[in-house]
Amino acid sequence: PSAGSYRLDGQQVNELNEEELAEFRRTRLGFVFQSFNLLHSGTALENVELPLVYRGLARRERLRRAGDALETVGLADRMDHLPWQLSGGQQQRVAMARALVGRPRLLLADEPTGNLDSKTAEEVLHLIVRLHHEQELTVILVTHDPDIAACAHRVVILHDGAVVYDHASP
Repeated sequence: PSAGSYRLDGQQVNELNEEELAEFRRTRLGFVFQSFNLLHSGTALENVELPLVYRGLARRERLRRAGDALETVGLADRMDHLPWQLSGGQQQRVAMARALVGRPRLLLADEPTGNLDSKTAEEVLHLIVRLHHEQELTVILVTHDPDIAACAHRVVILHDGAVVYDHASP
């Protein structure tokens, strides 16, 4: 931040050095991008496994957890498929599995339904809501779609970098 401070999961994040920040991101945050950001030469399983490589987990444990994450998002039968062999919705679910495999406390999702048709976008949104409830996962989702925002417990609208609306549902 350019000013102020914040705590996440009980930790004063702005006081962490670069190495501690990297560890914090690896262990407590999951990221889902609009464009999926999958490695095209890797299978779904390899894409999901990747964050665990950086944590230093043994291969057997990485593969087990990656398989479990793919099962969670409904893609256990697509583990060996390359990204180009998957639909857009399946690619986004692989990206979600990759974000979730590290068991983050916070999921940051940037327009996770932006590149999807309306039916697939709805399926991905329902998956995010289910994971929020089942895993008690905090989700910050960026969207321009008011229908997607309407599914959130709290909606914050920014305009030119300033908060212009902040409302939480009961």
